[in-house]
Amino acid sequence: MLPFKKILCTTDFSEPSYEGVKTANELAGQFSSELILVHVVSPVPVLGAPHHTTPVSFDIPAYQQTFIEQSRETLQKVADDLIRSDLKSETQVMVGYAADEIVRVAEEEKADLIVIATHGHSGFERLLLGSVTERVIRHSPCPVLSVKASWGEGGAS
Repeated sequence: MLPFKKILCTTDFSEPSYEGVKTANELAGQFSSELILVHVVSPVPVLGAPHHTTPVSFDIPAYQQTFIEQSRETLQKVADDLIRSDLKSETQVMVGYAADEIVRVAEEEKADLIVIATHGHSGFERLLLGSVTERVIRHSPCPVLSVKASWGEGGAS
């Protein structure tokens, strides 16, 4: 397991997730690991229009592609800003359900470690929203480092 040759790190472009990226960057530097930075775009839901309304033309695939392109640009900026330039790194954007895609990429890439930030949700909020981190931990093919990001001086609650 040690040293880690390939570290996969996720980001949803939130401030807490950047703490995970910073941690993965430090680990990759320490072990001279390859770092794979991943962002998952949620699929755009397709809802049928009510029958009593005038049909609306909306190009869902084009809308989804816009999200993907914007995510690629943002992910590259995150990589440029937070990942050491002397590290071998790559970025990947995919469409799907976050936990499933993270586990799939970890398997395909033969990652030695997944670094994922938690957002501090607990109790009812976690039950209501679900937990990507929890699902990744349960299904991961490799160890998962869960980074609890602090929010301000008092920390996450």
